[in-house]
Amino acid sequence: MSQTHLFAGAAFTTVLVTEADDRVEVKLNRPQVRNAIDQAMVDDLHALCAVLEQHPRILILTGCESGGRGVFASGADIGQLRERRRDDALAGINSTVFARLAKLPMPVIAALDGFALGGGAELAYAADFRLATPALKIGQPEPGLGILAAAGATWRLKELVGEPLAKEMLLAGRILGAEEALAARLITEIHAPEALLPAAHALADRIAAQDPLAVRLTKSVFAAPRDAHPLIDTLAQGILFESEAKFDRMQAFLDRSAARKAGTNSAAEGQPTDQKEKA
Repeated sequence: MSQTHLFAGAAFTTVLVTEADDRVEVKLNRPQVRNAIDQAMVDDLHALCAVLEQHPRILILTGCESGGRGVFASGADIGQLRERRRDDALAGINSTVFARLAKLPMPVIAALDGFALGGGAELAYAADFRLATPALKIGQPEPGLGILAAAGATWRLKELVGEPLAKEMLLAGRILGAEEALAARLITEIHAPEALLPAAHALADRIAAQDPLAVRLTKSVFAAPRDAHPLIDTLAQGILFESEAKFDRMQAFLDRSAARKAGTNSAAEGQPTDQKEKA
């Protein structure tokens, strides 16, 4: 990836950031605890969001290997979680940053290998796309620890997989493997570990080929509540109808169509008379 400098000088301690002109790849980097999400990682993710809110880029989230095995995030840091009290819960430490990630202007792609449990799963749910390896284990073990999944799972999971399966995961601790997650459409693709990040970047390539403003507005309109439609669609379309990209891209489409038609006609003109009549 070509390098840009949005994060030059950033003092991240729990994530590794690689930049390109149209995307940012971020690896959760606490391998000693299987990338468990602690306060420092929350702070790093907030700092990341602050930049991407001002300078929109596609975001690819993944995790560093732990003990030679792939892992996305094994959950919240239990050592810190055990010491948190009511006021910490009311502050919504993880839910606030996950909501911020979900609302980033450009799409977020989660590339999941190994464990994505508890807060790690909720971080994945906040992404727009989820790809995984066959080693994926995703779910919500929180009630077994005497708490609930309070960083988005109780409502995002129902929207993603439907109420019956969401209840089984939230209330009975069911952990899904990759094939089960694919069947439930919680993830959309399964790739070998070495192909996971290339697949995430291939998806980012497809997104990057679209008009960035059209992608941003489509994501915002998609997330709007039902009663905001169709007004919000109409207003967003009004903005896009005045954009230079709309005129340039539509003219390019018309030019390609005209060129193909001219090529077809030229080929037909070069055929013998009896072949032209058959055509």
